[in-house]
Amino acid sequence: MKTAYLGTSEFAATVLRALAASEHAPALVITPPDRRKGRGQVAGPPPGALAARELDLSVHQTADVNEPDSLAAIEAAGAEAIVVCAFGQIIKAPLLDAPGGILNVHPSLLPRWRGAAPIERAIMAGDERTGTSIMKLEEGLDSGPVALTEEVPIGPGDYFDDLSERLAEASGRLLVRALDLRTADDLAFDDQNEGLATYAEKITAEDRRLDPARDAAQLAWAVRGLNPHIGTHVELQGGERLGVRRGRAVEGAPPQGRIERDEAEGVLVLGTASAGLALEVVQPPGKKPMSAAEFMRGYPVPERVI
Repeated sequence: MKTAYLGTSEFAATVLRALAASEHAPALVITPPDRRKGRGQVAGPPPGALAARELDLSVHQTADVNEPDSLAAIEAAGAEAIVVCAFGQIIKAPLLDAPGGILNVHPSLLPRWRGAAPIERAIMAGDERTGTSIMKLEEGLDSGPVALTEEVPIGPGDYFDDLSERLAEASGRLLVRALDLRTADDLAFDDQNEGLATYAEKITAEDRRLDPARDAAQLAWAVRGLNPHIGTHVELQGGERLGVRRGRAVEGAPPQGRIERDEAEGVLVLGTASAGLALEVVQPPGKKPMSAAEFMRGYPVPERVI
């Protein structure tokens, strides 16, 4: 089945590679335009476009897939099915009403964690499992009927990148299976249970701050869910921040809000509302991430966080 694929992120690029290796290789890949990124603000294509070109697939880049030029490109490709994965643009009619509907890849077990940050929120909530869903795209936020799901466990040491990679691989497999079933006219959908819906809100500045008034387990979940791609930090007296790139909950701890050195373990330990948070990899302002042991050798250890 010839497809058109709408995807932007590294997650979408992984799914695209699985799709391209199947009988449903995209006739057209649609991504947003190049954008400036990094300290040098050098313009570059999104991962989805890079992967498509590596795979020798046709690429159409657009700031709005609903514009006439983009609709014409999709029609000219002759796609029999349209697939969306981590695209980042709102899809409207008439594209939304494409024959057979648009298939959407969503990395959660819907209806849990609808919305913008399902992988982060699953880890931050301490979930022990998540997964991926193939659903029919509708106007509502990830509320369309679901065809297929695959469960993926969340390990106690999984960070965002670990879980995202496994979910992307599972999503690629599941998407190909969904298209196989659609080709055989055997793809069925079930409505979601609205009573079980939860929402993965966008990550905020407050989510990134490690507040010592919270439990150590919750802070460790935040560190794992928001690293390495977003980052977390503690706020120090005087207004500075110390980035925290890796951390774990530990039993022994100083009083809430205080930081102590643990030379034997090579970590800094933050006292929280319950137990302690071992800071394993930190990032001083304007510097690269470093181990806590390296930090202790070259920087004064802050006494308190706020």
